[in-house]
Amino acid sequence: MSPGVHRIPEKVFLALAAGEGGPAAVELLHRAQYSKRLLLLRGVRDAGGPQAAEAYDLLGRIQQRAPQAAEAVLRHPTVGEWARRALAGPSGAEGGAAPGGLAALAAGAAVKAGLPCEIEVPARSGAIVLPGLGRALVPGRRSALVRSGPGGAEVVAGNLRIGLPADVHRDAPGWEALRRLTAEHRGAHAGFLLDDHDPDRMPGAERLPHRLSGAELDHWQTVLDGAWRILVDHHPGVAEDVAAFVSVLTPLVAPAQGQSSATPRHAFGSIGLSSPPDARFLAVTLAHEVQHTKLTGLLDAVHLTRPDDGTTYYAPWREDPRPVAGLLQGAYAHLGIARFWRDQRRHETGEAALEAESDFARWRAATDLVIRTLASSGGLTAEGEVFVGEMGRTVRAWLDEPVPSEALRRGGEAAGRHLTAWRRRNPGHPSPSGTA
Repeated sequence: MSPGVHRIPEKVFLALAAGEGGPAAVELLHRAQYSKRLLLLRGVRDAGGPQAAEAYDLLGRIQQRAPQAAEAVLRHPTVGEWARRALAGPSGAEGGAAPGGLAALAAGAAVKAGLPCEIEVPARSGAIVLPGLGRALVPGRRSALVRSGPGGAEVVAGNLRIGLPADVHRDAPGWEALRRLTAEHRGAHAGFLLDDHDPDRMPGAERLPHRLSGAELDHWQTVLDGAWRILVDHHPGVAEDVAAFVSVLTPLVAPAQGQSSATPRHAFGSIGLSSPPDARFLAVTLAHEVQHTKLTGLLDAVHLTRPDDGTTYYAPWREDPRPVAGLLQGAYAHLGIARFWRDQRRHETGEAALEAESDFARWRAATDLVIRTLASSGGLTAEGEVFVGEMGRTVRAWLDEPVPSEALRRGGEAAGRHLTAWRRRNPGHPSPSGTA
């Protein structure tokens, strides 16, 4: 399991800066992320003692015999978060990020490949968690034996024996799967795992404290079908990026008002969101969060911002002042949002069309403002200046596009209300330049 050296060609770099992607960007970012994953796992092996080394060696042997199965498990987003925490320090009484978790990776890869294997795996919160597959419930047990082979797999803990189903993404007695959500339209396919129980899913966000019921799962599938049709029909570039970069959806708790979505920094390929109310909401959320995913992947290969000096700035989409790194993330995501509404407004009628025009007007202006703030901040590297400059060229081309006067009025009023409320919450903070 050897990582490689990765360089981003200028053409790919500039395409990403413009908010786009394409096959070359997909391949480069995925390869870079896989190398990062392998480096993290090597660090866990080195820090984990004999048991970690034994599990790592087993994982290496499985990879030699079944490289696709092993790679699929290693690429699962929560593996990155677990490995980061395993290297960060002590993991506490639950053993959540203990290096022994390498055994779970080896077991998961063997199960996925159908290879003969027996390995003891530590329990986490009363379950044997196999990343990318699901969890076997073993309440009160500290560990369990995972057995796999061509005829199937089972988890054994004392007199408790749990047989894994042939399709591990379906539930079975004692087995809670990572269930699938899929969508297909006009030959374009997207597939996601719905992660509503892995302990490392979506750190820092308020995760849903229970698994989705059958009715809730049906709602997500129905809304996804509609969102996928919107993306494929009207935003094909976004659809390609979502299918290529997003593999896991994690349900989050909705705030008291509105909805919630997030992209974790160390779980590449995963996004979290509260239950989507309708297809258009989910479509724009995917357009938003896939931007964060692309930028997060790029930042592991190229430094775009200088070390944080404590200076913070106004962000027209946040209640709190943001440092340069956070401002860049928000601007890049809202470049995607502005592009979504720029295209979507042509496919709406009546009040929905006016709302789309208003959102386009608001977010193109807000993104332009923040790009100018970034450019004058002194907080960008040379590569960051090129990246933000290309972002600016993209959004400036939209500023003169005609928008109905009523939409301009609504967008301006919404922006003004946000700025007024932000100033009230952050008294004494310098006023952002270029705003009314």
